[in-house]
Amino acid sequence: MKVVYISGAYRSDSVNGIYENIQKAREVAIKYWKLGYAVICPHMNTAFMDGACNDHIWLEGDIEILKRCDVIIMIGKWTMSRGAREELNIALSLGMEVIYE
Repeated sequence: MKVVYISGAYRSDSVNGIYENIQKAREVAIKYWKLGYAVICPHMNTAFMDGACNDHIWLEGDIEILKRCDVIIMIGKWTMSRGAREELNIALSLGMEVIYE
């Protein structure tokens, strides 16, 4: 079973925007679970934990998880997210399959 990593914007200018980004990631995660993949959805993993740790902890942890995946799925307005762009660059450097939603 291939392991996929959902990559897209988490942060937003508002709590509602963060919620919408999490919901979009959740929808894509469900889709890929139904397609037979094992799914890592960092949006859900650390949902609304903002401030509990320094942001670099979340970002470094997500990169470590990404490195163990087979596929990265780029969602939503990922081009607007510095973190998602970095995740894509890492995935490409590892020769990972990329799917654009």
